[in-house]
Amino acid sequence: MKKVICLLFLSLTASSFAAVPALEREVLLELYHSTNGYHWKNKWNLAAPVATWYGVTVLEDKVVGLDLSDNNLSGSLPESIGNLSSLKKINFCNNRIEGGIPKMIGNLTALTQLNLSHNQLSGVIPSSIGNLLNLVHIELFMNKLKGSLPFELGKLSKLEVLSIYNNEIEGKIPVSLYTMQSLKVMLLSGNRLNGELRSDIVKLKDLETLSLFDNELKGLIPKELESLKKLRELNISYNQFNGPVSKNLVDKDALNLTMLTSKGKVVLLETI
Repeated sequence: MKKVICLLFLSLTASSFAAVPALEREVLLELYHSTNGYHWKNKWNLAAPVATWYGVTVLEDKVVGLDLSDNNLSGSLPESIGNLSSLKKINFCNNRIEGGIPKMIGNLTALTQLNLSHNQLSGVIPSSIGNLLNLVHIELFMNKLKGSLPFELGKLSKLEVLSIYNNEIEGKIPVSLYTMQSLKVMLLSGNRLNGELRSDIVKLKDLETLSLFDNELKGLIPKELESLKKLRELNISYNQFNGPVSKNLVDKDALNLTMLTSKGKVVLLETI
């Protein structure tokens, strides 16, 4: 019995003190220093093994997860984060991270979850994000991101949640987004999106939540929205849509399709 307990202890100890590759440790150290690790709520003991560092998940000697949410990170994310090739999850939400999203993030092809929400990120969303073919969740909301939504987002065939609301994104909704048939949640409200909402929205058959509230979208509201049988939450108010719309769609919208004209006048669309 003592021998079994001893072996179990040795196994757990070996797991806790597993050594990650030197390159991955260097990346983590750069992340620590570039985000002012000495001021984190939960600091890393840099003299201890990486597997014991707060928020770091190690599996088979590889860093597979980083959860540093609500940990007082500030500064910027290093480009070298793209060298953590086994990462499956990044959660840095609710911090004070500035600067841009590293272009090398597109190297993290094992990534399934990317949460950089509630920070102070600026610049554009890099097109390299289209390389992350295993992504299921993207959460970039409540930042200062600008530019247009990258067309490459449409490559993410496993994506279920696209949440980029409350930024400064402009331009049209890329045609490629209408092909993302795995998408269940699309939250793009509080941006500066313009152009029309295409009837191709009907292709998103698994869509459960659609929020385009408070943008600059115009034209007719596609009647095809009514064909989305799984749609439970809808908010497309405070845009510049025009033309008649069905009562069923009005009832489904959270604000009953309240519109904002180009002159700032609030109107209700005519129902049929």
